[in-house]
Amino acid sequence: MATDLHGKTIAFLAAPEGTEQVELTEPWQAVEQAGGRPRLVSTEPGRIQGFEHLDKADHFDVDATVDETSPADFDGLVLPGGVANPDFLRTRPEAVAFAKGFFEAGKPVAAICHASWTLIEGDVVRGRTLTSWPSLRTDLRNAGANWVDEEVVTCEDGPNVLVTSRKPDDLKAFCQAAIQVFKG
Repeated sequence: MATDLHGKTIAFLAAPEGTEQVELTEPWQAVEQAGGRPRLVSTEPGRIQGFEHLDKADHFDVDATVDETSPADFDGLVLPGGVANPDFLRTRPEAVAFAKGFFEAGKPVAAICHASWTLIEGDVVRGRTLTSWPSLRTDLRNAGANWVDEEVVTCEDGPNVLVTSRKPDDLKAFCQAAIQVFKG
């Protein structure tokens, strides 16, 4: 498995603050361990502030802003959760356009917890089956998605492959599924 993602670059889109740290770091490590190159993309340069639920955690250096890069520069996208992170991102048209661009390009996307809010804003969940933190169930159904309560869901019914999970407890399954789809 060490070279499954050799030569592949995976974007991690995160707001300047509010990202659930473990939902960033565990998929990041999984990409690295599979031989891929993770890159942190945000709406602002500098560093982002990770969170452990509501408490500030570590800082992470931003590799590029959504204005400096595009989905064409990457082989896939990871959207970590946390409540504040996707809530902020869905209010930034350039961040929503960046995420939506992966769907338009047919590139895989992996979203966990509350991250689907950004996808709802991009109108890319209609007709898709996914899971999320339970409080997004109604939001996703109202956006035309089929919401299910499962550890991980891999949906191929659309222009790309979409992997979703509910919460940090699902990270092992989420990371495994994401690596599989990023392999191609």
